[in-house]
Parts: sequence; C-alpha cells; structure tokens
Amino acid sequence: MRRSLPRVAVALATPLVLAASGPGAPPQVRPGTVVRWAGEDVDWCSVGERRFEPLGGACYYPVDLLRRAGPLSLARGRDGRRETREVRVGKFDYPIQKLTLPRHMVELSPEDLERVERENREMARLWTREGPRCFSLPLGRPLDPLPEGGRFGHRRIINGRTRSPHGGADYSVAQGTPVLAAADGTVAMVADQFFGGNAVFVDHGDGLVTMYMHMSRVDVAEGQPVHRGERVGAVGSTGRATGPHLHFGARWHGARVDPALLLGDPQAIPAIE
Repeated sequence: MRRSLPRVAVALATPLVLAASGPGAPPQVRPGTVVRWAGEDVDWCSVGERRFEPLGGACYYPVDLLRRAGPLSLARGRDGRRETREVRVGKFDYPIQKLTLPRHMVELSPEDLERVERENREMARLWTREGPRCFSLPLGRPLDPLPEGGRFGHRRIINGRTRSPHGGADYSVAQGTPVLAAADGTVAMVADQFFGGNAVFVDHGDGLVTMYMHMSRVDVAEGQPVHRGERVGAVGSTGRATGPHLHFGARWHGARVDPALLLGDPQAIPAIE
C-alpha cells in the first residue's frame, strides 16, 4: 500500500502579486517570487552583481525565498540608457506546515550533520553557474500529468521545532512514476543525499537550475545533455521522505523561487512598468 505524505496544518497564504504599500511607495513583492519588467529594445537586465539577457522581450528578476524584507533595486539597459526600478520585499508570510517525522530524520548525528553540510557545499557550486540559455517559459511539467501540490515556502515546524522553509514543490504520486526534465539542459550533478535522496540537478543556462529529489532511480549521468520532457528518473521516497513523491525545485540566478511560476503563463508573473 502506498503511504501518503504527512498530514499538515496550514494558514491561508496571500497571492504572489505586486501590491502598492502606499502613495508613491515602491511596489511590494513576496520572497520566492519572480518580477517581470517588459519593454521594447531591452539589451540587458541586472540585479545586484548579476547581469543577464532579457527573455521574450522582458527582464525576469528572481527574488530569493530567504531574502530579508527591504528594498530591492532592479536595472536594465534600453536604447543605450540605464533604467532602474525599486521594489520592496515584504515580510515572510507563507503558511505554516506542521510535520511529525522519525527522530533520526530531524536530530542528526555528528556524522549525518557533516554529510549534510558537505552536500550543501556541493549544491552551492551550482548556483553560480551561468551559460547560454537553452530554455523558454513556461517550463515543461516534471510529471505528466502534474497533480496538485506544492507547499513552496511553507514555514515548517518539524517535531515541534521551527525549521527552514520549504524551498521546492512536492507532488505526491505513485512510486515509479516517470520524472521528466523541465527543459533542455545538461545534468550538472547526480547525488544520493541525506535529505534529497536520489537527486538530479539540471543546468538550463542563464543561471537556471532545476532539481528533482527523492527518486527511486536515476536514469541520467552527470554531464549528459537532456531535452525537455526526457525521463531523468522515477518517483520514490529516498532521503527524508515518508512516502513516494517528487520534490521539484528551481534556482534562478542563485535565488530559490516558486517553480509553479515558471510552469505557468509568463504573463501571469508579477509585473512592473
């Protein structure tokens, strides 16, 4: 019998949309979202120290899930001029997710903690990668059909203790369901992780990396080119998981963003003028 994911208790979430915080004030965005700034003849886009090319006539600015509340400056080059806009990252207000897990999955031994820290360092090397873009929006669905799911950004309380927010989307489906690449790219890393279990990371260029975790099997190798819709593995419950499901995540220009935004209509992504 297939076990389901733990039952959770959540609070209502507010939409991932831009909102005015007062007359003349910069628009407010939630951490974990993406901001779209469309315009004609845009040459380049930048946020912080990262500079990148527009996509489909617009600049897309990912806002990291853990970014602190405060101003965020966006820039672009158009017709030989530098243009800037400011948005304000609001306070973290995602729903609360309460979980009860086996103690060994939560209270790590020194050996397991060392392993997790090493795996985090290995993943961190992927977030700085930049290369030619080989994807378009929307991305392809990692499961076909894609069930309801998500819980991106949920503030997790595990065994009564506050933990890091959920940085991806979870989809509960049958063991062995094919997992599909969201876009063309190159397999940047294949790993067996303490938390993520059997995991695949695909580099799509332009600073976008998608990740597929908890798989029962992996069908690709590091360095292998993959195409949108190609099978990269199968759903499982490896790593810290209580039942078969796919954890699907996305990092864009180093920022943890809600992958659902990249799977939907780009015109629905919060926009500024």
